[in-house]
Amino acid sequence: MTDIQEMETALPVAPLKIAALESCTDLGHKVNDYIVRFRQETFGTSVSSPLFSSYKLDNYLIGCQCPRFGTGEAKGLLSESVRGKDLFVMVDVCNYSLTYTVNGHPNHMSPDDHYQDVKRIISAANGKAHRVNVIMPFLYESRQHKRTKRESLDCAFALQELANMGVDNIITFDAHDPRVQNAIPLKGFDNFSPAYQFMKALLRTVPDINADKEHLMVISPDEGAMHRAVYFSNVIGVDMGMFYKRRDYSKIVGGKNPIVAHEFLGDNISGKDVIIIDDMISSGESMLDVAKQIKERGAGRVFVCTTFGLFTDGFGKFDDYYEKGYIDRVITTNLTYLPPCAKEKPYFVTADMSKFIALIIDSLNHDIPISSVMVPTDRIHKLLDNHNQKRK
Repeated sequence: MTDIQEMETALPVAPLKIAALESCTDLGHKVNDYIVRFRQETFGTSVSSPLFSSYKLDNYLIGCQCPRFGTGEAKGLLSESVRGKDLFVMVDVCNYSLTYTVNGHPNHMSPDDHYQDVKRIISAANGKAHRVNVIMPFLYESRQHKRTKRESLDCAFALQELANMGVDNIITFDAHDPRVQNAIPLKGFDNFSPAYQFMKALLRTVPDINADKEHLMVISPDEGAMHRAVYFSNVIGVDMGMFYKRRDYSKIVGGKNPIVAHEFLGDNISGKDVIIIDDMISSGESMLDVAKQIKERGAGRVFVCTTFGLFTDGFGKFDDYYEKGYIDRVITTNLTYLPPCAKEKPYFVTADMSKFIALIIDSLNHDIPISSVMVPTDRIHKLLDNHNQKRK
């Protein structure tokens, strides 16, 4: 039975409401539009029952805001009641474009500010919602997920804090280490991967790509991304290689040990197109160094696929590497804020995740299994079959 068929035979847990914080406004509107379309076009049975009184709406978004006082302090406000509703709170903790004023001085919002705003909106719901779900594509403090010295465990503490506030489900994407969910073992924690969206965007923008062993290879830029590369290569049916980082553990630069060199493990990549897949581009230096080494080993085209394009050092080096032929495409999702200039880059491709998130929300609202959403193997196979048919 398909997801749509299951939704048609299942009752919603409670009336759906989506609170998209200012950091996530654009994505929230796209998600809302898809859910409206799903429910208007696919629900074929009678909805005369009072249980469906608020099922088909033109809008599932509710107004929410976190206005600031002159000191920089804030409060959360909801524009309508959420009593008895299945509330989904959407936030992008990486949206640095938003500012507020502190004693007359402009201040860009940090992940800490966005996380506090999530808690403010949950607090404004005042425990009256039937269920509270948080959609946080980039998991707050997910890079500080384990303790190696005398360090804080920020991600685990944040998850426990949300759970203590009454959050039932946390939905995220490509968590740096999904094992951090062990901090809240009795709460829902769903970690999704955009593998299907990557493949769809790649085939759309590079229609002449040959997705077979002779012409394509998947590369993991480090040992941390191995599971992503293994899955991607197995689904496509191509070989995989891996780089590992040699670091200088005697120094700390920018909060981490600097990379001395990237070493490659894998088969010959000469003449093959290469997909480099990872969870994020921060400054991009590591990814670009891997792309350069791949090119120097005789690879054909180089496609970078990353869930979160943070670009903390800007696009200058990416522009340079594109002009030199080291990279051909950079595919990233719209799960986090992307500056307008990104879409003007000739190498930049956006994998839209709004329909995927809408399907996740609709599935959870109907309380139906989401295994087919979490593991998109069949959809990728179908996509590749269609692509190969067009190339014949």
